[in-house]
Amino acid sequence: MDYWGLTGELEALKKQSLYRSRQIIDGAQGVKLQIGDKVFDNFSSNDYLGLANHSDVVAAFQQSANQYGVGSGSAHLICGHSREHHALEEELAAFTGRERALVFSTGYMANLGVISALLGKGDDVLQDKLNHASLLDGGKISGAKLRRYSHANMERLQQLLTNASGNRKLIVTDGVFSMDGDEAPIKELALIANNSKAMLMVDDAHGVGVLGKTGAGILEEQGLNQQQVPILMATLGKALGTAGAFVAGSEELIETLIQRARTYIYTTAMPAPVMAATRISLKLCQQGHWRREKLTALINQFRHGAEQLGLQLMPSSTPIQPVFLGSNERVMSVNAMLKGKGFLVGAIRHPTVAKGSERLRITFSANHTEQQVDALLLALDEAVH
Repeated sequence: MDYWGLTGELEALKKQSLYRSRQIIDGAQGVKLQIGDKVFDNFSSNDYLGLANHSDVVAAFQQSANQYGVGSGSAHLICGHSREHHALEEELAAFTGRERALVFSTGYMANLGVISALLGKGDDVLQDKLNHASLLDGGKISGAKLRRYSHANMERLQQLLTNASGNRKLIVTDGVFSMDGDEAPIKELALIANNSKAMLMVDDAHGVGVLGKTGAGILEEQGLNQQQVPILMATLGKALGTAGAFVAGSEELIETLIQRARTYIYTTAMPAPVMAATRISLKLCQQGHWRREKLTALINQFRHGAEQLGLQLMPSSTPIQPVFLGSNERVMSVNAMLKGKGFLVGAIRHPTVAKGSERLRITFSANHTEQQVDALLLALDEAVH
């Protein structure tokens, strides 16, 4: 019996064009994606470098599975921390230019674990209003006072810091914002944090692999070190193509997380084969400058074409390219039309984004072709107009 009225709540979501549905994928992740008996051009994935199904990455996973099996069997602090985990952490630390790194099972768990391990009642956490939900949730569960500043508004952040009276002050921001594709003003944030004796944490989930000379992310791109940005978090399941996340920073930071981060302590470790696969994808990321160069060319091609068609874009130079449509109903309608033409794109609705800014979230991979981008633009023109 429906004592809580869940049926009515679900029907209300459908009427508001807010109902979410899963798509059952029948093949490997890639720029071509099979759903049932139909193959789509996929512009909705975060596999920015096209490594999720790279033959060398798959081979590393298979070889490691023969040695370690497919499950880690335990938490890191019991008997689940394999040599593959440890080697990957050392390589991630070197990759990001930091003393140490710590692997988490998901980005969500990493963000909750870091913020709640470092802050508590009597502290302040200051966050950009467009930060990822995991960062905001981490601030809420930490017990610290959560203060949010309007997107990239450094003047408002400074005001909040001036009025903050907590024992510890932590500024938290996305590096690349997941729904808009723009980059945080990292250098200004680092300067404000230093002058205010606050610590700065950057979630670079959508920057690592894509930005910087070697793909080390927005901090490499902007030339910022561990002292200027003490806490770096990034995921392994986007540009690096596998799964999980990591936090990188000082020896003291990582040891503190090992001792206090509940989302690290009280969960089963990621399978060792995922770590082995990530070690290979990390090498491919660092060596494959051409992937980032091709991404840039595809993004420029799309933006030029979209502007010619009169589509409303955000000022983003990253693989995340939002196309504003302005209502949940229009987003769902255009999304369905594109799917009918064989294209998969993200449909982002209120309340995930502000009302009136509902959009298609189009993402690019280094494995896309110029022909695919042209075909997408033609389909967008027909569907939107």
